[in-house]
Amino acid sequence: MEVINKNMIVLARESRGITQLELSDTIGMSRANLGKIENGDIGVKDDVIDAIAQATNYPRSFFSQDNDIYPEHLVYRKRDKVAAGLLTPINAKVNIMRFHVEQLLKALNVPHPQLPLFEISEKNTPQLIAQKVRKAWQINIALIPNMVKLLEDNGIAVGCFDFGTERVDSRCIMTGSKHPVIIFNKTLLGDRQRFSIAYQLGHLLMHTGFQVNWERDISHEANLFAAEFLMPESEIRKDFENGITLPLLAHLKTKWKASMISLLYRADDLGFLTPNQKRYLIQQFNEQKLRRREPVELDIEVENPALIRRWISEVKAKQKLDTNGMASLLHLNTDEFIEIYG
Repeated sequence: MEVINKNMIVLARESRGITQLELSDTIGMSRANLGKIENGDIGVKDDVIDAIAQATNYPRSFFSQDNDIYPEHLVYRKRDKVAAGLLTPINAKVNIMRFHVEQLLKALNVPHPQLPLFEISEKNTPQLIAQKVRKAWQINIALIPNMVKLLEDNGIAVGCFDFGTERVDSRCIMTGSKHPVIIFNKTLLGDRQRFSIAYQLGHLLMHTGFQVNWERDISHEANLFAAEFLMPESEIRKDFENGITLPLLAHLKTKWKASMISLLYRADDLGFLTPNQKRYLIQQFNEQKLRRREPVELDIEVENPALIRRWISEVKAKQKLDTNGMASLLHLNTDEFIEIYG
C-alpha cells in the first residue's frame, strides 16, 4: 500500500514558494485540515494527494518518498538579513537536490570521499588549515584554475539552481550517508561563485563533524579559509607591495579570478592598507558603483558542475532508462528534470 509522507507535502509546497493558505485554496480544502495533514494528525485521501501533486507540479511518487527534511543550517553564505520567505523555498529545493544525490549514490554504490578535516584551534587557524588542504590535495600552483572541478575531482557533489534572490549565494549540506554536497546560486558571477564555493568548502572541512561553540563566528572563519585557499598569502603579497589602486585591483581580478572588492579586503587583511586608505578605496568603489557591479569586461567565466550529470548518465546506462525513466527515478516530472539536469 502506498504510504504518503507528510514531510513531502510540506517540502513540495515550500519548494514552490506556496503558503499553506494558498495551497488549501487551490485544492479546495480548509487551511485547518491541510495543516492537520501536514502535521500528520489526519490521513490524506487519494483525490487530495492528486490535487496537491497537480498544484505543486510533482508526480504522485514524490509524496511517497521516505525522506526527512533537514532544517535550515548555519552554513548558508548570504547577506546578514534575509527574509524567511526567501530562505524557505531555497532550503526545500536544497533538500530535494540532496535526495537526488542520495538516490544516485545508492544506485551506483559511490564511496564516500576522504576529506581532509581539520578542527580550528588557536594554533590551527582557518588560514593554516587552507594551506594544509592545499598540501593534502597536492595543489602546487597559486591560482586554482577551476574550483568546481577541484571539488568534484575530490568526490564532493556540486549542484546549482536559481535561488530566486541575489541575497543568498550558496549552501553546503550532507546526505543521510554523510556525503558532502555544495549547492550554489546559478545566477552568481564567476568570481563570486568561486569564493562562495571555497567558503562552503571551509565549512565542510572545519565545522562539519566537529562540535562548534555557538559563540564562534563560523562565517568569518569560512571567509578567512576561502581567502587563503584562493589567494595564498605567500603568493599574493608581492602583488600588493607597490600600493593598492583600483586599476591594480582590476588587473589582479583577471589574475586571481577574484572580485576587486575581495582583493581589496585581502590586501587589508594582510596589512597593506591603513584605515584611511581602505576608507578612500571603498569610497571610490561606491562612487563608481563598483560595489553593486564590477566592470562587465572583467567578468570571470562561470564554472559548471559535471559530476552529478555524469552520475545521472551512468545510472541511465546501468538501468537502461530513458529521460522519462530517469525523471521518474528522481521523482520529478520530465520537464523539470530536463530544466535542472538536462
